[in-house]
Amino acid sequence: MRIEHDFLGEMEIEDSAYYGIQTKRGLSYSARSGRSFGQDAFVLIYNLAAIKLAAAQSNCLSGGLTEKQCRAIIQACQEIMEGRFMDQFPTDLFTGGGGITVHMNVNEVIANRANEILTGHKGYDAIHPNTHVNMSQSTNDVLPCALLLSLNSLLEDLAYSTKAAAIITDKKAEEFKDVVKIGRTCLQDAVPITLGQEFSGYASALHRQVTLLQELADACLILPIGATAVGTGVGLQPGYILQAENCLSNILHKDIRVTKNYFDAFQNSDIYTRISCALKTLAGVLSKMATDLRLMSSGPRAGFHEINLPRLLPGSSIMPGKINPILPELVIQVCFQINGNDTAISMAVDNCDLDLNVWEAVMTKCLFESCTLLSRSIDVFARECVAGITANVDVCREYAENSTAISAIVSAVWGYETGSSVAREAVEKDMTIYEVVVSRRLLDEEQARELLDPLTLVDPIKNQKNIAKYQKLLGFA
Repeated sequence: MRIEHDFLGEMEIEDSAYYGIQTKRGLSYSARSGRSFGQDAFVLIYNLAAIKLAAAQSNCLSGGLTEKQCRAIIQACQEIMEGRFMDQFPTDLFTGGGGITVHMNVNEVIANRANEILTGHKGYDAIHPNTHVNMSQSTNDVLPCALLLSLNSLLEDLAYSTKAAAIITDKKAEEFKDVVKIGRTCLQDAVPITLGQEFSGYASALHRQVTLLQELADACLILPIGATAVGTGVGLQPGYILQAENCLSNILHKDIRVTKNYFDAFQNSDIYTRISCALKTLAGVLSKMATDLRLMSSGPRAGFHEINLPRLLPGSSIMPGKINPILPELVIQVCFQINGNDTAISMAVDNCDLDLNVWEAVMTKCLFESCTLLSRSIDVFARECVAGITANVDVCREYAENSTAISAIVSAVWGYETGSSVAREAVEKDMTIYEVVVSRRLLDEEQARELLDPLTLVDPIKNQKNIAKYQKLLGFA
């Protein structure tokens, strides 16, 4: 054991631990959720270490640290960034105090390791967690910087997964471009559409989300470096801000920029609202797509049965042969969680008071969880479900040809009253629109096939030409 002290008193710390007294105190008063930063949010620890490395370099350049102290701190930071000491960050994801515990956890591990490098033992003889490791910094600026940098990485990963899913969906749209089927509005029969056109809509929405995620990822590189406690930069070494900006950019190979107004950065957390809104929007796009796939694949003998999803797992413990849409259902449940996280994030942002948002713990937990859940679920959904979808071409075409909504084209040529009458007769006599048009001698069989062909109806240019042709032929134009 070793003895450490702070202004509240002394405490025994296991000598094997690299964290110190403030971490130990924080552990006593955290939520005990069973989820720690070291295990569940190591990306934040990584970026905190990167910031500490950049700070050490900057403080050395200004003369605040000696070369010897700087080298030891840098080595400790690099070791953390390489994945060492993961068990030394036990701070619970749910903690009060504006993140002070997780920040001091990092400061203490770096200080003890740097001291060990210089003296052969832990302690703060040569490197102190506050005096040296935290020089020119405050929890209030360091933690938001680390959170934003972490979100930059998570959003880039999510954008990559979403783009991959969009590309897979694009391929299905091309594959299904000639598979004509019935369109549905209000879950009722509508005019024909192709399965490819439906999938092109899904792909387009996914591509749009990629653009938004990339824009937000870039916005996360604008950081309140050097703001310290309340935005006034109290305690900074000379030249620290510009040096830290350059050093951190070089360490992370990213275009780091300093925010223009520290007070805005501290008082307003709308960047997290924007990110959460984008995550919720992406979740909505995925949920809609997954819900559609469940409907279109329903049956197979008592549902739509327009498409087949990959057969991944038996769907019942009692009904042999039943297969469930497990991946669409997985995605939909993930989207439920994203919406719940968005509510928590919105409350955390809304309840910021005066000069600092102290609810970063719950925002970190929720934002990290949402990004990770979406990235992983999109990946498996696209690869294992969407990529393997096949179309039941004959079923799709039969639905399209039997739809009374095709009477819309009759209305376009003969007028609404005629179209309505044709549709009513088709319903009452259980006939197709084609059969009614021919039986009434509005057109002969060949003409009716040309005008009412579902594949023609899904092509705007061919459809317009046909309407003009038959209006002229019949003397309506």
